[in-house]
Amino acid sequence: MSTLLRQATNAARQASRVRNFSSSSVARKDIIQDLYLREIKAYKPAAIAKDAHVGVVKSYSLPPAPKPPVLPTDLASELAAYESSEPTLASRAAAQETSGEGESGAEEFLAFLEQDLPKPEAHH
Repeated sequence: MSTLLRQATNAARQASRVRNFSSSSVARKDIIQDLYLREIKAYKPAAIAKDAHVGVVKSYSLPPAPKPPVLPTDLASELAAYESSEPTLASRAAAQETSGEGESGAEEFLAFLEQDLPKPEAHH
């Protein structure tokens, strides 16, 4: 047993000496970083041709200038024709038709409100 204890003690001492020796701050090189920097420095972009944009970019052309609005030449006669025209009665006729149906529509709406709510269906 004492032999086993002696061997374990010696192994622990040797390991502590190795740890002390290897724990000194040694600057380690980062291999990945070195590879990355070397590739970046070696990169040469391809030269771009001066006519590379042809066919990709459309040429710009100005839109046509807008035309100013033109006033009618006989403005007085058009205003007189507008003033002499009778307004259309289509809006009055539509209002009368809806007012006749309005009472029955209101009654239908009230009857709809007084109905019982449908019972929710049970989902399986």
